Amino acid sequence: MSSQVAKKVERFFSNYPVKQYDKGEILILADENPKFIYHIIEGHVREYDISHRGDEIVVNVFKSPAFFPVSWAIAKTPNRYFFEAGSKISVRQAPSVDVLDFIKANPDVMLDLLTRLYSGLDGMRRRMAHLMGGGAKSRLLLELIIECRRFGKHREDGSYLIRMDEGEIGARAGLSRETVSREIHELKELNLISVDRQGIVLKDIDALEKKLGPNL
Repeated sequence: MSSQVAKKVERFFSNYPVKQYDKGEILILADENPKFIYHIIEGHVREYDISHRGDEIVVNVFKSPAFFPVSWAIAKTPNRYFFEAGSKISVRQAPSVDVLDFIKANPDVMLDLLTRLYSGLDGMRRRMAHLMGGGAKSRLLLELIIECRRFGKHREDGSYLIRMDEGEIGARAGLSRETVSREIHELKELNLISVDRQGIVLKDIDALEKKLGPNL
C-alpha cells in the first residue's frame, strides 16, 4: 500500500474506536457474514480454513495497514474462513457499508486494492502449481519466499528475517511440523537459512529462488 493511500485509509478509520484482541481470539467465524471491516493498527491477523482432518490451513496473513475482509464488502461473497489474531493486535472496525462508500469515493484506494489483489493471486497461482507438481521441499521454499517478499525485514548483511516458526510455515504449506523441521535442517546444512529466537533468517533469497525452480 502506498504511503498516500495508507494515510487516507488511516484518516477514514480514525473515526472509529480502537479495539484490542489477544493472540488466538477470533474476529470472524467461518460462514459468518461480517458486519464490520477491520483495519489493523498493530499486529497481524491469520485467515485460515480447517481441513477434513482438523488441520489449520492458512490462506492469508494481514498486517498493518491492511483492512479486511474487503472481498465480502465489495462482492458479498460468502465468508468461508476464520480470521484470528495471530498476535496481540489493535484494530479499528467500521461498518462494511461505510467502508464500501469510502472505497467508491476514492479511486486511488480502489486501484491500490486491485494491485494488491492481483499480486496476491500471482502468489496463489505459484502455490497451486507447487502443491500439484512439487514435493515438500518446493512447498516449503515457496512459503519462505512469499513471506520474505511480503513481510521480510531486510538486514544490513543482505539477509532477510521472517518472524515465523515451523508450525506457522507448516500451516501455510500444508505440511506437518516434522516435515518442515526436516526440510529446514537440510536448508541449514546448505547454509541458505538459519534459525534464531526472532525467527528464520534467509541468507540468500536469490539462491532460494534458484533452488525452487528445479524442485517443481
